[in-house]
Amino acid sequence: MTGELDPSQIRFVTRGVTPEEVAAVTAVLTAAAAEQAAAASDARPTAGPDAWARSQRRLRSPLDPGPGAWRSFSG
Repeated sequence: MTGELDPSQIRFVTRGVTPEEVAAVTAVLTAAAAEQAAAASDARPTAGPDAWARSQRRLRSPLDPGPGAWRSFSG
């Protein structure tokens, strides 16, 4: 259910329902709808990193030029 429960949308198909029964059923359904709406709002995931932040990689460390810096590549 989205939004608030509108009691005028409740239709009873059972005959001979007393006003007290209508009030009780309406109260229970309203409470259930409010509980469901609260649970749905709590279940929403918290905002994480956006697509741009997720696509970024850590920058590589700087290259250090100089004698012996490329030694590991000489096989």
